[in-house]
Amino acid sequence: MSSSKTPIYTALAANLGIAITKLAAALFTGSSAMVSEGIHSLVDTSNEVLLLLGISRSQKPADEKRPFGYGRELYFWSFVVSLLFFAMGGGFSIYEGIEHLRNPEQVKNPIWNYAVLAIAFIFDGLSFITAMKEFNRQRGTTPFWQAVRESKDPTTFVVLFEDAADVIGILIAFTGILIGQLLHNPYLDGIASVLIGLLLTAVAIVLVRESRSLLMGETPDAAELNEVVKIVESNPAVNKVVKHLSNYLAPEEVIIAIKVNFKRDISSQNVTKAIEQLRSDIQEKYPHYKQLFIEPAEL
Repeated sequence: MSSSKTPIYTALAANLGIAITKLAAALFTGSSAMVSEGIHSLVDTSNEVLLLLGISRSQKPADEKRPFGYGRELYFWSFVVSLLFFAMGGGFSIYEGIEHLRNPEQVKNPIWNYAVLAIAFIFDGLSFITAMKEFNRQRGTTPFWQAVRESKDPTTFVVLFEDAADVIGILIAFTGILIGQLLHNPYLDGIASVLIGLLLTAVAIVLVRESRSLLMGETPDAAELNEVVKIVESNPAVNKVVKHLSNYLAPEEVIIAIKVNFKRDISSQNVTKAIEQLRSDIQEKYPHYKQLFIEPAEL
């Protein structure tokens, strides 16, 4: 099922407003954890922009330069987003936390931090709920982690994991600032920043792995391919499917080449008609098989 852009637009609006608010609060309070959270939200904002760019470029029609279309633009930009999440989100947060541990400074006016984190928690929470609803709509009854591994649309799970990291990061920042204030221990703020960085790094590793797999090329699941084979072999002109090769070019676009052994008593004219019928039958059930090639072959 195709995805909706609603989670991306929701996350973009939430992260942009929250990033500005967090960085303003960090300027007034000197909180390292709040700087990390501000950087985190800025990275998330740029990520949503890149995902929208990837969606837009992936929808360009095929041309002479790209005869199979531009669908993998989405996979490329999703991979870039994952790397940015790792380098700019996780790396900067860990660096900021270490700097604060080397030069500890008590947080000033922490009430600003609490107010900003509360607002951010509400907006990020709403964005997370929107992304989770969309992901649940797509996965149906498929278990969560299996759906992440099998998903061919990176936009949904990238936004979902970003929003989840946002919510958890806010809780870490709040805890670090609060306990540091109660214990008069400025080091706890820096530790919170490092923990946020480690969280973002862990999420980025998952996103990089999944995005890389899509960029390298994934096939439809085995059950779907078995159904395609059954459709082909149920045709009276067909003897057996010899081989099939397939790959996702985009979330809703598959290229597949099928080598078919036709019955010996079938004329070449009837083979041509059978191939057209097979193409029609397969695309009727699986319309996302946009690039479909059927070739006669010997056993």
